[in-house]
Amino acid sequence: MKLRLIVLFSGLFLITALLAGCGDSESVSLGQNKPPDPKVAKDTTPPPTDLKEGEVYEAGRKYFVLKVPNSAELTSPEILMAAEENGFFAENGIKLHYVGAVPSNQAIPSVLKNIIHTNSGGHVNTTISAIAAGANIISVAQKTESTEKVPHMVAIVRIDSPIKTAQDMVGKKVGSPSATGCSGYFPLAYLRKHGIEDQKNAIEQVIIKETFIEQALRQGDVDVALMHKTPDYFQNSGEFRVLFSDYDIWENRGGGTPFFFNKDFVKERPDVIHGFVTAMAKTANWANANPRLNREITARRAKVDVNAITDRYYAPNAIIKPESVTVWIDLLKEYKELTQDIALDKIYTNEYNPYYEKQS
Repeated sequence: MKLRLIVLFSGLFLITALLAGCGDSESVSLGQNKPPDPKVAKDTTPPPTDLKEGEVYEAGRKYFVLKVPNSAELTSPEILMAAEENGFFAENGIKLHYVGAVPSNQAIPSVLKNIIHTNSGGHVNTTISAIAAGANIISVAQKTESTEKVPHMVAIVRIDSPIKTAQDMVGKKVGSPSATGCSGYFPLAYLRKHGIEDQKNAIEQVIIKETFIEQALRQGDVDVALMHKTPDYFQNSGEFRVLFSDYDIWENRGGGTPFFFNKDFVKERPDVIHGFVTAMAKTANWANANPRLNREITARRAKVDVNAITDRYYAPNAIIKPESVTVWIDLLKEYKELTQDIALDKIYTNEYNPYYEKQS
């Protein structure tokens, strides 16, 4: 069976992305300060005359204003919000400016065009492919990492489904949030691990916006659904059961979602990159220790039910591990999506991470 990609709800997806805009998150506009808090004495110190592009002066301190996207669909915690709430950006001289929703397939072009400075943590295989094609970007901090309890993605079936093994998936429809990204390869890697040949033709991938995938599975439009949820989310649903997760395939290696920047910006503002990575490292460790509070921050700021926000596990100290990159290089080579060797130092660096100890 040949792989056939069917895009459902595309019009609604476009409308959703366009309407998402700037959420409830606080933001600061370039060159502007927030209204002063009346409880705080007004700072009369004149701003310095050596402010560089992108910098603002507020309450006696100089900040760099970092342009970031709003998440169009918040179903997991937004770590940037947690970093703001905990003051980790402020203490590193950074303020965030939310520019609005940026579709995932536009994240890299938007960074290259300086529409945003960094992404919101896209999957590493997309950055590998882009860099191999000549994109002038580099990853500097890891966002998520998979664990058995908190994987990056799960495959679910209806609770009464006869599908229980990889072999049972052959000839079935698999609902996926995207044709590329992590979900495009996730089921293929599972089939391959269990000895199914010609994986791309073994299943039919149906592309559906993630918010509609559960309903598509419920009404029988697909046989298997791929979702960025945890097993616990479905444990007591009474409707669905988890067939497998990315942890079952790669353990903790496959769930890497690094933050990347334009290489030119990294060279021009290493101080900002160091501050950003430091804030991300602190936030990752805080979020792993306080998963409920992390979800509550996103739920409150995005005005959504906290129970609709799925936990995430973050890479300790935001360090990018080489195996989280090489696993995807190997996979992309397997499917002929990557036809050349690419050095790891072209893809990522931990140079700006104060918690990283370089191996000799």
